[in-house]
Amino acid sequence: MKYFLIAGERSGDLHGSNLVKALRQFDPDGEFLGFGGDEMERAGVKLTVHYRELAVMGFISLATSLFRIFRYLKQCQAEILAAQPDAVILIDYGGFNLRLAPTIKAQGIPVYYYISPKVWAWNQSRTLKLKKYTDKVFSILPFENDFFHRFDFAVDYVGNPVLDAIKSFHPNAEFRKSLNVNADKRLVALLPGSRAMELKRIVPLMATLADGFPEIQFVVAVVNNLSPDLYEPFKSRKNVILVQDATYDLLTVADAAIVTSGTATLETGIFKVPQVVVYKTSPLEYQLVKALIKVEFISLVNLIAAKPVIQELIQRDANPESVRVELQKLLFDESYRAMMKAEYENLYRILDTGSASRNTARLLVNDLRQRKK
Repeated sequence: MKYFLIAGERSGDLHGSNLVKALRQFDPDGEFLGFGGDEMERAGVKLTVHYRELAVMGFISLATSLFRIFRYLKQCQAEILAAQPDAVILIDYGGFNLRLAPTIKAQGIPVYYYISPKVWAWNQSRTLKLKKYTDKVFSILPFENDFFHRFDFAVDYVGNPVLDAIKSFHPNAEFRKSLNVNADKRLVALLPGSRAMELKRIVPLMATLADGFPEIQFVVAVVNNLSPDLYEPFKSRKNVILVQDATYDLLTVADAAIVTSGTATLETGIFKVPQVVVYKTSPLEYQLVKALIKVEFISLVNLIAAKPVIQELIQRDANPESVRVELQKLLFDESYRAMMKAEYENLYRILDTGSASRNTARLLVNDLRQRKK
């Protein structure tokens, strides 16, 4: 069978690649094409657009990028209609994919959504559009089933693909040695995000923080498809090291982490690294988000636990002094560290329902075969 996948961000690319590998187990002769990134391409997807062309963040960025996004939307529609795939698989990236779904559904092509948009967080009316224009939704967060049930919408909870990725990860035993960091020195992972707009606001904060802890080694997880200039504030700090595409190895050896909100908060939690979440955006965008947001927390760790497991320092609270105080606790308050790690154990148990990629692939292929009978 032929599959057309659309992933518009780095995490979607990773999870899309793992889904393709799982789909091959159930459909060895499957053909894969679509929009994605390097990971999907390595998994055998014939790409026509790389996600770096699609990636935007926030309302203001979206407004200035609409012309480009709509151009790619039309291109994607045309490619799907020309390819006539057996299935279109939408992966996260709701702003783009929810606009695409009605056109594809109207052509009678089955539409599957893997990693559904966070409709529970804001603009919940999008749930009705998701229900109308998709054939199946594969949910990756355990609390989503109850939310969708309120709309009389049955979805399949398949587990979380972040856990899949971490389970399959093989750490580099020599990683800390490669950093040339003494074994007795505390090491803090800095995860400033994967989007340029995130880095512009968070990197200066993180760099300033490093100045207050000269005895601590800070290691920055650098994303290879972003401009090196975005990391410039770190380069003059003697206690800061930059490493590229080694986030999981970094989390394996870290004593604590400072993380920009997103999938990285969940990854850090699964690696059981005590963390603080920091997030900043423009004042206008913050007011817009604050008015629209429908959830109590911004980190996936707290959302899944339904309580404040980790500290979230947002906007004005994301300042050097507040982050310094929290980092001090994360590094040196042993009871605080132990409590957080115990909550991480509960988080792992909640998420550990088998392979999300394999569960999704099995359900999807079975559904397609039923349709062809």
